[in-house]
Amino acid sequence: MCGIAGIFHCGPIAPVDPKQVERMCDVLAHRGPDGSGVWTAPGVGLGHRRLSIIDIEGSPQPMHSADERCVLTFNGEIYNFRELRQELIERGAKFRTDGDSEVILAAWEQWGTDCVRHLHGMFAFAIYDRKDRTLFLARDRFGVKPLFMARLSDGSMAFASELKGLLAHPLMRREIDPLAIEDYMTWGYVPDTRSILKGVEKLPAGHTRLLYHDTPPGPPERYWDISFDARHKGNVRDLEAELSHHLQEAVSSRMVSDVPLGAFLSGGVDSSSVVAMMAQESAQPVKTCSIGFDVKSADETSYAQQIADNYGTDHASRIVSSDQFDALDRLAGMFDEPFADASALPTLRVCELARENVTVALSGDGADEALAGYRRQVFHHREEQLRGLLPASFRKNVLGPLGRLYPKADWAPRPLRAKSTLLALAGSGAAGYARGLSVIPPELRFGLYDADFHKGLGGYEAEEPFITLMNNAPARSGLDRAQYADLMFWLPGDILTKVDRTSMAVGLEAREPLLDHRFVEFAAALPEDLRVKGGQGKWLLKKAMERHLPKDILYRPKQGFVTPIAQWLRGPLAKQAKRIASSAAISQMGWFDNTRLSQLADDHIAGKSDNSRILWQLLMLDRSLARLGITT
Repeated sequence: MCGIAGIFHCGPIAPVDPKQVERMCDVLAHRGPDGSGVWTAPGVGLGHRRLSIIDIEGSPQPMHSADERCVLTFNGEIYNFRELRQELIERGAKFRTDGDSEVILAAWEQWGTDCVRHLHGMFAFAIYDRKDRTLFLARDRFGVKPLFMARLSDGSMAFASELKGLLAHPLMRREIDPLAIEDYMTWGYVPDTRSILKGVEKLPAGHTRLLYHDTPPGPPERYWDISFDARHKGNVRDLEAELSHHLQEAVSSRMVSDVPLGAFLSGGVDSSSVVAMMAQESAQPVKTCSIGFDVKSADETSYAQQIADNYGTDHASRIVSSDQFDALDRLAGMFDEPFADASALPTLRVCELARENVTVALSGDGADEALAGYRRQVFHHREEQLRGLLPASFRKNVLGPLGRLYPKADWAPRPLRAKSTLLALAGSGAAGYARGLSVIPPELRFGLYDADFHKGLGGYEAEEPFITLMNNAPARSGLDRAQYADLMFWLPGDILTKVDRTSMAVGLEAREPLLDHRFVEFAAALPEDLRVKGGQGKWLLKKAMERHLPKDILYRPKQGFVTPIAQWLRGPLAKQAKRIASSAAISQMGWFDNTRLSQLADDHIAGKSDNSRILWQLLMLDRSLARLGITT
């Protein structure tokens, strides 16, 4: 895994200072501690920081093609590079190295912009073609690897693996996009449709961009999409066998490495399935790691140990304190943009533990999105069935007003939390799912905003692009649309961002076999009742894994990383919670009603209400502004 950066002049060609490209790469040194390189020519500069995984000695970057026509800087892994290499040799290509980087160059020279369709893996890369005088940017199908871009005042386009790489350029503006604040307050992260800074873009997952000298940059072009519009036919046994085959292939292809390799093992279905498949492929005990918490209700280490014992893995486990708030500034520095998924803290800890023994770790990320493993997807499936039974006028005119009057009861057992369900049922399926996924609903967000800031949003609501994405999804049902939106919006913006930044911060490469695009394409065409059955998500995966995993692993309630932020904000972080409305950076920005923020903090600290998620978002926003150097 690596960090990349570069500069390309889309206007008149001018020299590129190699020292400037070097500075952009130096701030990405955590992504590539094993080596660095810079290459420049008139109008272009490419830089690279390397974490050596494959062909450790033989693939320095930026890399030139065998005929010197093209130059590549590449972040990621191509899992089918050996098969592609052989195919390209048969087509006349010559190779000087044994790694995957040179395969990308040969694929570009053979297929041009279509080269990405031949690549199976996670990647973000840039290729400068001296013959065509173009720069080709590409990002993998699901957005496992990030790529930020910004048009600078001198007419050049800068790009980097992380926002901090762009910020190392002196022409980079640091002006906050107010629409990104609305996005962040809605989702707890800034999605790939926007950046926290004006003028910065993220190359969308499954897209490429071709840039020319002397030509303004055109929009990105999509080369891949996932469709839920088809349905597999066949009996359950055959589909189960096919799913198992795709799973085994996805795992085995990601076990190619010239450095120590292992896996995260939480004791849940997904990571346990990956470890089970790894054990079948490995002649040596699989190296696994897990972390637990000093809060018993949040500790899953016994389940992880059970799988480790079953498969004889070389297992490392560590109990960490729930008091991890000392890492908040470090987290803000990792993410650059505000990021309020509190599970980033334990994710960082498990990455640190893994890095003590391995350089590559396989994870179980992706199965929930691909196979309807989230509870919210199962609830949405049921709600869609209800929508089909209830007249639209009844839902709008009866359930809507009832939902607005119903008290918010986060403290109550789930069946009594009717407010969200009633409001969701009152609207469309897409609007209801957006409400369920959002951290702060619009009526509460808008009550937090300063009147002038709210007016300046021009009526924009962060749910709009999400709802549009669902409505336009290549899908048959509400469940299909929910999964599509999770794969295209939630996954790259939250889950993959979290894993990329925390793993890269410690020089660890994380691989996601359950996001093999062939596995996901197969899963997307499964009949609904093989994804959700009897209130259980991921039904066919669990069925297929019954031969490999104990039932108490497969069918126990889903549990994620738990961080006790409510307690922190009433205890050691209480002063910081109160400070948000008075002396914190965000209180000076004019975005929020400071009296309202003060009341939220006071009520939470006094135990009158649980405002922890809002306060946590505000706290992480404040830390990010400080790291970005944003002031009034």
